[in-house]
Amino acid sequence: MTAEMSLLANGIRVVTDTMKDVETVSLGMWVDTGSRSETKELNGISHVIEHMVSKGTKTRTAKQISEEIENIGGIMNAYTSHEETAYYVKVLKGDVELATDITADILLNPTFISEELEREKGVIIQEIGMHYDDPEDHAFNLLQQQAFKDQAIGWPVIGTAENIKSFTSTSLKEFMNKQYFGSRMVFSAAGNISHEENVKLIEKYFGSVPKDGAPLPTNPARYIGGEIKQSRPIEQAQIILGFEGLSSKSDDYFVLGVLNTILGGGLSSRLHQEIREKRGLVYYTCSFNYAFDDTGLFGIYAGTGKESVPELIPVAINEVGKITKELVSDEEINRAKTQLKSHILMASESTSARCDKNARKTLLFGKPISMADSVAKINAVTKDDVQKLANKIFRSKLTLSTLGAIEKTPSYEEITEALSVALV
Repeated sequence: MTAEMSLLANGIRVVTDTMKDVETVSLGMWVDTGSRSETKELNGISHVIEHMVSKGTKTRTAKQISEEIENIGGIMNAYTSHEETAYYVKVLKGDVELATDITADILLNPTFISEELEREKGVIIQEIGMHYDDPEDHAFNLLQQQAFKDQAIGWPVIGTAENIKSFTSTSLKEFMNKQYFGSRMVFSAAGNISHEENVKLIEKYFGSVPKDGAPLPTNPARYIGGEIKQSRPIEQAQIILGFEGLSSKSDDYFVLGVLNTILGGGLSSRLHQEIREKRGLVYYTCSFNYAFDDTGLFGIYAGTGKESVPELIPVAINEVGKITKELVSDEEINRAKTQLKSHILMASESTSARCDKNARKTLLFGKPISMADSVAKINAVTKDDVQKLANKIFRSKLTLSTLGAIEKTPSYEEITEALSVALV
């Protein structure tokens, strides 16, 4: 069944995916704002707001919010990305109104008490340190930073310790007032709830939200490429070869999904079989695509010992060259399509996954996208499509992110030359 959507007078889009045979409902508010909506000085403020709204409202303390949700066996969480911030709850079907009430309370009535903010700053700064101490995680952050250098989309979602320390209750309120308004909001629910019930609840609890605000401008992304490296006294070298990818709205989005699956999307993928299984150079390797509203970042990741780096990179480059020159086999493309379709179908059994997907697709396209439509686009992908897109992706400028034991890593110029040769 296709999810239903209604547009409220204040611009909020209400999406409902009714699943009558389950006992739960996942619901929440998705806001079209994230770290990409920030200035350099405000980088990280969206993530701080996401933390702080549940730290107390005009009628509930942080403890009361947690207790009310857990008294009914619910689960409450939130996340911030480059392009969106989400606040969501999963509860039993009889507790939907309370969950909606609490969600509205934290978003419309947060107090941002200074003492709570100072405590939470310490928590977030610890989180920043945790990401920095994870070599793989930090290598990916460096990759995005270099690929979109000096742009909000390249800055870390979590922000910097210096920025975090500078934020005040007033700056949080000012940013939220500018960014959080009806025409940038999607309230999504999936599970044992009717669309009529969902709309009535949102009109009741979110009807006071203004339709428009004064959002900070979001500039078009510019893929830059280049090299960024960081030597550390650790055992492994983190190697990421990045290329300009595709946006979430691209006509070739699902073609890239098939390409990604064949190249490095699973245990049967070319990268895993050649680099891990055949040569034993890594414990883990993969390819990936980060898709945004108007751009993307595609890449190949591997972590290996420093002695294996000189062998690893040519092998990865060779696989890139092969997939641009040789049509993939029928077996590979059928397996990749089956994997992608199975992920969609398996996710369709989860109220949380359906709630999140419908909200994000509505932010992107103005409406939810049906599972049948996605499956049809996957089925339409051909071998020629995959090879053509591979040539486009891998001929874009290289972004090279290396971290750790990188003494034996070839230079950026040597790697780009090897790529050029492989693509001939």
